[in-house]
Amino acid sequence: MTNKTIGKYGEQIAKNFLIKKGFKILELNYRYSRLAEIDIIAKKNNTIHFIEVKTRTQNFFGEPLEAINQSKLKSIYKCALYYMQNVSMKNEKYQIDAIGILLNKDNDPSITYLENLTF
Repeated sequence: MTNKTIGKYGEQIAKNFLIKKGFKILELNYRYSRLAEIDIIAKKNNTIHFIEVKTRTQNFFGEPLEAINQSKLKSIYKCALYYMQNVSMKNEKYQIDAIGILLNKDNDPSITYLENLTF
């Protein structure tokens, strides 16, 4: 699989994971600009969740969530604000979350979900 294929597969796994946890999926791959994208926007318990998904097939170079740095969080935050303003959700509660997916050799996922990230 290519990196792009692995990423899309991971986003599908994350989407299914969130649905099972009671989230309503609002958007997938929401773009603010050429440089800013949010993988999943979902809602649960009156809170909008902006979710970054990182998928890896091996952890030789670190766990998937280690790839989310301060710069990436700032980019997600800007994109989240843009989304909130453009879909009339200015007064909604929101947070930034991340899902890390590590696939084994049979492509079975190990999922780590971190909520309410800050930078």
